[in-house]
Amino acid sequence: MYNLSYFKEEDKKILHQFIKDYPFAFLTGSDSSGRQVGTQVPILIEEREGEWYLQGHIMRNTDHHKAFAENKNALAVFTGPSSYVSASWYTNPQSGSTWNYMSVHIQGNIEFMTDEGLISFMKKLTLLFEQDDSKSPTVFDNLPKEYLDKMLPAIVGIELKVEKLENVFKLSQDRDEESYRNIIRKLTKQGGNSALIADEMEKRLEQLFPPGTEWDANKFLS
Repeated sequence: MYNLSYFKEEDKKILHQFIKDYPFAFLTGSDSSGRQVGTQVPILIEEREGEWYLQGHIMRNTDHHKAFAENKNALAVFTGPSSYVSASWYTNPQSGSTWNYMSVHIQGNIEFMTDEGLISFMKKLTLLFEQDDSKSPTVFDNLPKEYLDKMLPAIVGIELKVEKLENVFKLSQDRDEESYRNIIRKLTKQGGNSALIADEMEKRLEQLFPPGTEWDANKFLS
């Protein structure tokens, strides 16, 4: 991971919300021989007694299911919007362009849920993504028994206790204020993911450049 202190988000509430906002994670691991596997699945986060846990489900008897049965070590990667940032937007354009993005990496050991745990999770998952509409025909409690009898044996619930969490919120924090503001303007104008990155940068503007303080480029030199 891109390990520079000024590209790190220290607020755990922000990281927790980021995972909730971008739940479609890339889950990867390897079997006992070292062969890597990966899959993308919606993952929920919850806190119990001060510890964070990730919960999801995968297809049973697939490569990733078999791999996690042999080797519990897993990495879940949550990614948000990203955007190209042109060095032509800097006060000094004679440098390399870059890419702004946000990403959270979580490591831990996969545990498989019981049948009861899987049902409880699927109720929570379907209700959440149906925006708490308990009358939706696709929430777990409203699905036909015949369908559930076929679907549930084909999937397995997984839970991962968060053992290690790393993040990169690379949002041009190493740029002077004039460059930073210009990047926001350019990204906002582009719209889409670029505008979302601009919004995140805007949130950090006052913290990065407090009134009456002078920007120090030396703190970004390795």
